[in-house]
Amino acid sequence: MSAHVVANEAAGQRLDQFLRGELPEYSRAFLQKLIEQGHVAVNGGPAKASYKVRAGDKVRVEIPPPRPLETLPEEIALAILFEDDDLIVVNKPAGLVVHPAAGNYEHTLVNALLHHCRGALAGIGGVERPGIVHRLDKGTSGCIVVAKTDFAHKALVAQFKSREVKKTYRAVCWGKFERPSGRIETVIGRSERDRKKMSAITSRGRPAVTDYHVLKQFAEFALVEVHIHTGRTHQIRVHMAHIGHPVVGDATYGRARSTNISVARPLLHAYKLGFTHPRSQEFVEFTAPVPDDMVKMCES
Repeated sequence: MSAHVVANEAAGQRLDQFLRGELPEYSRAFLQKLIEQGHVAVNGGPAKASYKVRAGDKVRVEIPPPRPLETLPEEIALAILFEDDDLIVVNKPAGLVVHPAAGNYEHTLVNALLHHCRGALAGIGGVERPGIVHRLDKGTSGCIVVAKTDFAHKALVAQFKSREVKKTYRAVCWGKFERPSGRIETVIGRSERDRKKMSAITSRGRPAVTDYHVLKQFAEFALVEVHIHTGRTHQIRVHMAHIGHPVVGDATYGRARSTNISVARPLLHAYKLGFTHPRSQEFVEFTAPVPDDMVKMCES
């Protein structure tokens, strides 16, 4: 059971949207299901997912015990950067979905981790996302940390929520940058024109902050290092497109600008991930080598 009080700045949000911000370790679909099943109370009574919360509202959430795990272990090779009894850090390849969802119930990172950890992840963080504390898009490669114990899961979730985790990316972006570095500050929310996309131009969104620095400028594109201070859905892809430099290969937020360049995925890589280890309380940082498709792009 967890209790939450709606702050002034959150007033007007849908109940499911408010809970997504309060409980980032759970998907919005999962939270909507909890609301539908009566596990969420507002001011002591039931409420719908569409209820617009008001400042001072008291929201109580009950997470029911996990049902028997349905996701099956699969023997899928993992590039492990670090592992101990509490957590595992993996270099996720592009094309691998993080956790099972509609249309992708097999061949995910979770399936691979369940096999590697011999069932140790069961129940940690929920049935659909055992051990998962953050996500990378299917097309994004790089560092991802997964909890192996409830102790580590709670500690890591708290660090992501309080923005204590250091997240550094490498991206190949279209165009010539006039400024070698900068900060992008907008809100990011569901696009009002296309509900399948996110947008930095929306009447309802949450603050998003991204810093970028051009590492090398080429004729048609640039290799850019990106540091995100928030963790909004598709944040880097939305922000780089917002300033006119979409990620190369991103068919959702950009378009090809050269007939000579064709790539199969957005060239975005989670290069470094730093956080405080839950057990030792020491700050640790891990680096995932830049994948071949990005290296070759910048060598051509």
